[in-house]
Amino acid sequence: MERRQPIPVEEAIKKVHQYEKHGEIEWVPLKDSLGRFIAEDILADHDVPAFDRSPYDGFALRAEDTKEASSAHPVEFEVIDHIGAGMVSAQTIGPFQAIRIMTGAKIPNGANVVIMIELTKTFEKGGKSFMSLKRPLKKGDNISRQGEEVLKGNVMVKKGTDVTPGVTALLATFGYAVVPVVKKPVIGIISTGTELLQVSDAMVDGKIRNSNLSMVYAQVLESGAEPLDLGGVSDDFDKSYHAVKAAMSKVDILITTGGVSVGDFDFLPAIYEKLGAKVLFNKVAMRPGSVTTVAAMPNGQLLFGLSGNPAACFVGFELFVKPIIYKWYRKENPFSTFAEAKLTHDFPKANPFTRFVRAALQFTGSQISVTPTGLDKSSAVTSIAEADCFIVLPGGTRGFQAGDQVDVLLFQHKGGGSPCWMTN
Repeated sequence: MERRQPIPVEEAIKKVHQYEKHGEIEWVPLKDSLGRFIAEDILADHDVPAFDRSPYDGFALRAEDTKEASSAHPVEFEVIDHIGAGMVSAQTIGPFQAIRIMTGAKIPNGANVVIMIELTKTFEKGGKSFMSLKRPLKKGDNISRQGEEVLKGNVMVKKGTDVTPGVTALLATFGYAVVPVVKKPVIGIISTGTELLQVSDAMVDGKIRNSNLSMVYAQVLESGAEPLDLGGVSDDFDKSYHAVKAAMSKVDILITTGGVSVGDFDFLPAIYEKLGAKVLFNKVAMRPGSVTTVAAMPNGQLLFGLSGNPAACFVGFELFVKPIIYKWYRKENPFSTFAEAKLTHDFPKANPFTRFVRAALQFTGSQISVTPTGLDKSSAVTSIAEADCFIVLPGGTRGFQAGDQVDVLLFQHKGGGSPCWMTN
């Protein structure tokens, strides 16, 4: 532990994911499922649509009866019935007959086409209702076919899908009054450092307010997990050890902030050793957050030791904690989305390690550009507040200029992407 050998970001991520776990299944009411994650593939138990239906208000008829229709020679049809959504006509359409049909209604027997009402003319003749049209139609025009959206037996919602309003509508269509979702992991948070004040405390010379707790708590919530504030501990080994040990029986994952560097009061590495935890890595070839440390208990519980510096702490969570939470939720791909953007300002810093620069995206037509936000130091807070992505600058580079194309990693995407350093 005394000598720290930095490992590449990709290798660090792979080490963490060797200990990924899937959460248990629980069933919740559909109305309470928004934002939760589906625990198992949900199969369609019937076709959607369940029958051939009309996508418009109009008339159902036979296409073969329209082949002579033109502006000069409109073709007339006797209207023999009128049905709305949820209704089924008892009539069978014969030659030059039509049934007035509303959106969503089942196509009547004998009909093979629908014409929109605005393309017809209706009139009465001899005490009967008629309509006429001036164009030929092809068999199947304007009919929503049975099963064209979803076929019975197909997967309609994959496990790991986060429930959005659209997913809610789909689940309701198939009668899911209760929904199988993944039970939320409990993520414990412990802040270490004698220098920390509570948010509500008055400022004291030499001390700082504990911004990391609020930030990580919000990151856990944003990821869909259940944060557990386990308070703070001073720079005392015994107190820190007992706090961490007690936390392990209450949480699925534990995050500590601070105490992972090489200072005289950075106790986390020694605490991991006393707990019998296996240290997966204690230095990563990245900036900020190179001191990020991750360990695994004998039962597979993960302990994330994030930097006490706010920006470094933020980066460590986004890169290592968030994807493991999404794996808990059974997402096939737990990583955030990345893209390319044009750099708007020079970034002259050399990058011996992979650098994650807090930044903001701008969209102008089809052009995506990106601008670093605020001060690029691991202790900076303002640059986090204004950012919605990281600029990812590879190690071994000597800076970048405005106009260069750079990779960006988005913050608030619930999986589905592949980090650029894992695909280059």
